[in-house]
Amino acid sequence: MGIKLIAVDMDGTFLSEAGNYDRERFKKQYIKMKEKDIKFVVASGNQYYQLHSFFPEFADELTYVAENGAYIVSKGIELFAAEIPRKETEAIIDKISEMSAVNMVVCGKKSAYVKMETSDEFFNYANRYYHKLLRTADIKSADDQIFKFALNCPVEMVKEVQKELNNLIGHILIPTASGHGDIDLILPGINKAHGLTVLQEKWGISKDEILAFGDSGNDIEMLAHAYYSYAMENGSEEVKKTARFTAPSNNENGVLEIIDKYI
Repeated sequence: MGIKLIAVDMDGTFLSEAGNYDRERFKKQYIKMKEKDIKFVVASGNQYYQLHSFFPEFADELTYVAENGAYIVSKGIELFAAEIPRKETEAIIDKISEMSAVNMVVCGKKSAYVKMETSDEFFNYANRYYHKLLRTADIKSADDQIFKFALNCPVEMVKEVQKELNNLIGHILIPTASGHGDIDLILPGINKAHGLTVLQEKWGISKDEILAFGDSGNDIEMLAHAYYSYAMENGSEEVKKTARFTAPSNNENGVLEIIDKYI
C-alpha cells in the first residue's frame, strides 16, 4: 500500500529549534503530495490559529488536528470540537489555581484565556502557541466552548505535577506532557490518534497508509496508531520505544528527509 496521509507534530518535530522549516523544500513536496492525492495533516497540541499561520501559501488547503485532537479543521471546515462541561471546567480552574508553581491557559474555540494577573513573561510565552490569547478578569465565565487546558511548570516538576493532577482530576481530564514543562489536560479518548481516526473515516484511509512523526508524550497515541511511525532523533525515549522507525532530528530537516523517501 502507498502512503495516503502524512501527519506531523510541529514543535520538536516539523519545526527546528528556531521555530521554522525549509519552506521551499516543503513547497515542492506539498505540490507532489497534491499530485498523488496524499493528505497533509498538521497534528499539534497548539492552537489552530497558530498552526494556520505557519503555512501562508497553503493554510486553507490543509487539515489541522489542533489542541491535541480536541479541535479538527479541514480546509477551513470544522470537523470536530470536543467540549468540557462548564461545571467541570469551573471546578478544574479552581483546583489548578491552588497549584502555585503552575501557569494555566484555558483553551476554547474562539480564543485561549489566562487570568488578568498572569505575568507578562508567561503571557508572552503562551502567545507563541496561542495567537488568539486574552487576559480576562473572570476566567471561569469565558463565553466560549472550552476543550482543553494547557499548563506550564518548571521542567523538573513535570512528573510531580502530572501525578498531582492525576490524583485531583484524572477522572475528568488526562494530563499529557508535551515537552518544555508543558502539560495538556485533555478529555479521555481525545488525542491525536482520535483525530486521525476521524479523518480516516472521512477519507477512507487505513492505518497502513499513514506516515506520522512526533517527539513528545502527546504524540505517543498517534505513533502507536500509524503503521509508518517515526520518532525524531531528538525525541523522548518513550516516543522512540513506541514508533517503528527513527527520523533525523528536527534541526536536520528530519521530517522532510523521510517524506522525500516516500514521495
